Amino acid sequence: MSQVALIVGSKSDVSAAKGAVEVLERFGVSCQAHVCSAHRAPERLRQVVNEAEGAGAHVFIAGAGMAAALPGAVASMTTKPVIGLPLASGALNGVDALLAISQMPPGIPVATVAINGAANAAYLALEILALNDDALAGKLAAWRREQAERVDSFD
Repeated sequence: MSQVALIVGSKSDVSAAKGAVEVLERFGVSCQAHVCSAHRAPERLRQVVNEAEGAGAHVFIAGAGMAAALPGAVASMTTKPVIGLPLASGALNGVDALLAISQMPPGIPVATVAINGAANAAYLALEILALNDDALAGKLAAWRREQAERVDSFD
């Protein structure tokens, strides 16, 4: 059972999204990763989304650059939370993706994280999952305390 489905639009996006997989694995949350273009293979994308839901995905992370159609397309195919991950590419270095992902039409919400913010996309996914998982909520709280201690010390 994969709790998070990570989808990127092209093979060139995979390296920018790996940080999400690493964070999820650190917390023991399963992730299923896919490469699928919203523009080039919309029917395949629908299949990926349906299969991910069937495999237990509760949250989707969709990473894309430039026009960034992928997060909105995924959100139009599911009622599960979708986190848009804008990726730095093209002439505007990801700013166009950030703007595109943050401007979804009413009824098709997509949460948006920073450009190349794969780790934050994963942390947001974990927080969503933790709403119904006390053990995961405890792990997140402990991790936050550790982060605060690092900031407050000279170590």
